[in-house]
Amino acid sequence: MTELDKDGWERHWRRGRDGEPGSMSANPPNPYLVEEIGGLAPGSALDAGCGAGAEAIWLASAGWRVTAVDISPTALAIAAERAATGAAADRIRWVEADLSVWDPGTGFDLVATHYAHPATPQLDFYDRIAEWVAPGGTLLIVGHLHTHDTTGHDHRPPAEVSVDAAAVSARLPGPRWRIATAGERARTLPGPDGRATTIHDVIVRATRSG
Repeated sequence: MTELDKDGWERHWRRGRDGEPGSMSANPPNPYLVEEIGGLAPGSALDAGCGAGAEAIWLASAGWRVTAVDISPTALAIAAERAATGAAADRIRWVEADLSVWDPGTGFDLVATHYAHPATPQLDFYDRIAEWVAPGGTLLIVGHLHTHDTTGHDHRPPAEVSVDAAAVSARLPGPRWRIATAGERARTLPGPDGRATTIHDVIVRATRSG
């Protein structure tokens, strides 16, 4: 497991840049982002923990004005290189920052995060980024589901970075929030050893009241 500080994430992304097996540097955008956000009218978006930039690039290509934040300068360099080959690079602002202390100073029509793990409790992190959603805006959280299943070739992150849909939803009470999606799903990806790996995900999408 990557250490959840800047040095740890730098080591992680440098390995990815070097093309080690299992690198996430060339991954496509998360399928739940495309599924959950594809029908929304574009506006301002924050990609919290953007990594190699696949989600930020997809959002920008769909017309969103994107602020993409990550603690790792190597990840941001990879992301900017990927974006430079497309037509939407001018709609993305890359920001190097620690999301546990960074303050955007503004709200966004969309705040999305995909497997981001700052050095802070996971649910507290979700509380923090939820405050950055503008009235009427959307919060999309895609996180790791903690599972006790020991069968097959599953990807099981440590408990401290794993959540479940009920725990995330409980942090988004009404009437301030309307939860549109709260689910737990599994998908299968090719693993670095050539065998299929099952990823267990939590997906929560909520709209903030005006």
